[in-house]
Amino acid sequence: MPTLYGIPNCDSVKKAKAWFAQQDVAITFVDFKKTPPTKPMVDEWLAAVGRDVLLNRRGLAWRGVDEVTRAQVLDDDTALVALLVENPLLIKRPVVAFEGGLLTVGVNEALWREALG
Repeated sequence: MPTLYGIPNCDSVKKAKAWFAQQDVAITFVDFKKTPPTKPMVDEWLAAVGRDVLLNRRGLAWRGVDEVTRAQVLDDDTALVALLVENPLLIKRPVVAFEGGLLTVGVNEALWREALG
């Protein structure tokens, strides 16, 4: 069963939930606001997809990060992981983890379809 991470009011998360429902695929939903990701989770996600995919630099949360912190996290994975654990709204959504280790970030129906077989 895939696990979908995000926040309920995010349009991309809503779209992902609707897609899985249309495919009749049960998912586990983890709300970042209620259950923030742990450091090991973010480390794993960062290793799997990279900073450019995982870090959401288009949202309001990123605009609220001061310039010094922005510069630091763009060069230092340890600082980036700490920031994403502290403020999971900076993580691009949705993050979908499939059994077998596949991890997707953002809406990617083609990869989801492939992962589900």
